Amino acid sequence: MPTNVQRREQAKRKLERQLARRVERAKRRRTVAIIATATAVVLVAGGVYFIAFANDPDTPTDAAAASSTSAAPVDIPTEVLPLPTRPTALANPVNCEYPASSEPAAKEGTKAPEAAGIASTGTAAATVKANIGELKLTLDRALAPCTVNSFISLAEQGYYDGTTCHRIGTQGLQMLQCGDPTGSGSGGPGYTFDNETWPELTYGRGYLAMANAGTDEQTKKGTNGSQFFIVFGEAQLPPDYTVFGSLDEEGLKLVDDVARAGHDGSFDPSPGGGKPNKEVKFETVTVA
Repeated sequence: MPTNVQRREQAKRKLERQLARRVERAKRRRTVAIIATATAVVLVAGGVYFIAFANDPDTPTDAAAASSTSAAPVDIPTEVLPLPTRPTALANPVNCEYPASSEPAAKEGTKAPEAAGIASTGTAAATVKANIGELKLTLDRALAPCTVNSFISLAEQGYYDGTTCHRIGTQGLQMLQCGDPTGSGSGGPGYTFDNETWPELTYGRGYLAMANAGTDEQTKKGTNGSQFFIVFGEAQLPPDYTVFGSLDEEGLKLVDDVARAGHDGSFDPSPGGGKPNKEVKFETVTVA
């Protein structure tokens, strides 16, 4: 039977190990937990478009723990960052490519946009009338002309009308993901297009960016479609997601309220997040 001295030594060593683990976890949280991985994972046939969270060993891995985590207080940065600028301006106009995808359009009758002679200068204003209020978007052609061209085409076809934002992340990667008429994370417009990114690209509060399913292994092209995400806070992502515009400050406050209501944890532990507890439904999307 151990003596009191031995028990004290054992307790001391146990405490030292616990403190060491806490220090290591703190390091991981600072360097890993808020960083989203660039790995695009195909979860179901046809692929799921998403932005993945980094895996942290301390992150809950069961649905109950994930749900309790999503109900925790949400710390949201208030600074709205200016949109990035390309290191080198694109030619004007540009030609785009919108090849058919392997899966049909989530809304029957959806057509790919015109692909030739697309402007790469100027902006367009879009208004999302949603159940939570109006979201006013500025679409920047200089950043991503083919993406803006696709978004405008889909809006004019009524593709986004009646759709819900199916996923929100409130910890680590703070974003609201929208644009899938099926609400499953796998729906698209029946075509794809390549990324419009550059190595120095970073992300910040107020940005609009495209969700994707990684690189198509056959064509080696990007897999952008209709799904996009609104960054409302932390987003230390690799430069693999096309930024194509911004959301106004009043709209961001509406998204903040949705974030504070939490989510159901249905996408945890990977790619992370879940269906918003406070529904976000697009009634109409119009472009001026």
